[in-house]
Amino acid sequence: MTIPSDAASETDLDALRDRLLDATLVHVPFDGWTPASLNAAARGLGISRPLALNAFPGGAAEMVELWNRRSDERMLAALDSRDLSELRFRDRVALAVRLRLEAAGHREAVRRGIALLAMPQNAAVAARCLYRTVDAIWHGVGDRSTDFSFYTKRGLLAGVYSATVLYWLDDRSEGSAATWSFLDRRIDDVMKITRARQGLERLAERLDPFHLLRPRAPLGRARARSRRAGPRRSGSSPSVAG
Repeated sequence: MTIPSDAASETDLDALRDRLLDATLVHVPFDGWTPASLNAAARGLGISRPLALNAFPGGAAEMVELWNRRSDERMLAALDSRDLSELRFRDRVALAVRLRLEAAGHREAVRRGIALLAMPQNAAVAARCLYRTVDAIWHGVGDRSTDFSFYTKRGLLAGVYSATVLYWLDDRSEGSAATWSFLDRRIDDVMKITRARQGLERLAERLDPFHLLRPRAPLGRARARSRRAGPRRSGSSPSVAG
């Protein structure tokens, strides 16, 4: 089957961007996420400078975002190859964060990327990258929540993930053992906060003097039922939730 020219060109562009990104990562520890690193990568691949620049019209921030997205995909692929059925959710999350850091690798490139995205003009890219990563982690570990906890889980994990990355950058322990211990402690802290919040919510509901008076259905529906049933008899009372 013949591939349409637009699809073929898009595939070629994706392949070119991946090749340039891999080659640029070699130079980032020395020159940072800069045009100098991209130019060196292009020379090494035998690609013209204009073609390399056109592959990333958004500049270095666009390269970092592509790297972030690709690392998320590799983390998800690694999770798919694991049997998570016997793991508690907190252990699944810890494993996912660990796999995500291992998928990124290139510790110095991560450090340079954080410095780049900390610039005010890159704030939107930084927010997208962080949200995409924590969202991928929750989906990867099997969370399918759609209620308000969808947002609180991602907000809490964003804090845990960001702190763990910063710790990992300066961790020189064998196999990054100190980082994984730090990660476990942060997740334990979040679990304590979550349990405390749930306990306070249950206590607040029990202490609410009006919780027994909440109607079973919205007022409009209750009135509709009343009209269908006809006038109330003397002494009857409206239905209340128990």
